[in-house]
Amino acid sequence: MSRPGFWDTGEKARELIAELKELRETSQPWSGFAGRLKEFRELAELGGDEEGWEEELEKELVALEKDFEELEFKAILAGPESEKNAIFSIQAGAGGTESCDWAEMLWRMYSRWSENHGFRVKIFHVNPGEEAGIRSLSALISGRYAFGYLRAEAGVHRLVRISPFDSGARRHTSFAAVEAIPELGREVEVEIEDKDLKIDTYRSSGAGGQHVNVTDSAVRITHLPTGIVVQCQNERSQHKNRATAMSILKARLHRLELEKIEARRREQHQQQKEIGWGSQIRSYVFHPYSMVKDHRTGLSVGNIQAVMDGDIDGFIFEYLKADRAREK
Repeated sequence: MSRPGFWDTGEKARELIAELKELRETSQPWSGFAGRLKEFRELAELGGDEEGWEEELEKELVALEKDFEELEFKAILAGPESEKNAIFSIQAGAGGTESCDWAEMLWRMYSRWSENHGFRVKIFHVNPGEEAGIRSLSALISGRYAFGYLRAEAGVHRLVRISPFDSGARRHTSFAAVEAIPELGREVEVEIEDKDLKIDTYRSSGAGGQHVNVTDSAVRITHLPTGIVVQCQNERSQHKNRATAMSILKARLHRLELEKIEARRREQHQQQKEIGWGSQIRSYVFHPYSMVKDHRTGLSVGNIQAVMDGDIDGFIFEYLKADRAREK
């Protein structure tokens, strides 16, 4: 026979243990860094006559600077939602095939970035373009700090290049919008009334088993009061697709409420509504020169191929650092 409140006490103990583990994971790297820094200072003050001593000292200094940047990055990421998984989406702007191709290029960039960070990617829905690329895509990017990183990427991304789809080899400008919202945990409840929902089922498109192409397993849910539309087609079961779509909808509604409360997030949300001129957060220029420039921080990178291969941590760090300074 269990004592009253026994299970509640056990649950509380597990929560405290998890919190203690998290605090240790946060503090131990800083303690280790402080020890290394102390040793470096002592070594530098003692000096040395051995050949290559200064070179070794220089290498250690570079390593310390790199590790400090990583620790500083994690400190900037700290926040109530930063550690959560990210519900990530890309929407092509006006411009037909060119914009759809640009949306697919962006997805490749974020896929590579996710892979480099050891994050898991699960695609919920893909709406392909008529000739090439994708019109829209939504996915779950799972891993610690996934949302903390990707919130820096939310906004309109602009591409300038010679279009491979233009027989006249003219320069084109294309836009695509990126959205990142935190996946809701069990601690957050969002009430949705059935009368506010329009639920449609349809036949899944794209690759999959014969079942996915025969039955109406894909689900589209429209939240009538806000006009938010979510879709899921990756599961063979209509029930599972509906459950996943509902979880995405709840996350988006929760995010919308936070945006209403916080003026900065509300402004960001308004910027994403128009995928076009004047609203871009970053430009990727392939012609007449090669450069990627973030318009929020002013950071420019000349190696555009490295960026398109997922090397975007510099942009993320500069934005989060500036955002932290604004909050302070």
